[in-house]
Amino acid sequence: MRAARWIFVYKNILPPSRSGHALGTRDALSDYKSAMPRPKIKDENERLNCPVIIRLNKTSFERLEKMAKDSGCRTIGEVARRIITGKQIIMHHKDVSMNGPMEELALIRKEIKSIGININQQTHYFHTSQSAAERAFYVGKTAEMYKAIDQKVNRLLTIVSKLAEKWLQK
Repeated sequence: MRAARWIFVYKNILPPSRSGHALGTRDALSDYKSAMPRPKIKDENERLNCPVIIRLNKTSFERLEKMAKDSGCRTIGEVARRIITGKQIIMHHKDVSMNGPMEELALIRKEIKSIGININQQTHYFHTSQSAAERAFYVGKTAEMYKAIDQKVNRLLTIVSKLAEKWLQK
């Protein structure tokens, strides 16, 4: 009876996943999916089957690492292959000095959108109102909203002109 319990315990033990998640969970399944091999390439000329081993100094290796991180390449080997074959490497660069103006542009866009929604509501109320006094009231409120949107558009144009000066300087 004691041996039967011991065997039962060992039959239920499965190999642990790479990240230590309990098996049967969604995380453990994603660990095993990521361990699956990539699909086989059918064209013999496209297959990478000739290894090339090179040695680099620390600065050159760090440069290749930075290129792999900043580009669409997933590995340093892919960067080296593109350099050797003369293929284009597209580098992604984020201009940190543009964060402030971009945040302000996004905020202005949000404000203009909300003002536009309010103008649409006022227009709807104007068309559904029966009396002339109500219509005059809604015309006045809509005119105020158009003045507010005019200020936002002017601010938007000044920001865009400053950005254009920065990007189009020679």
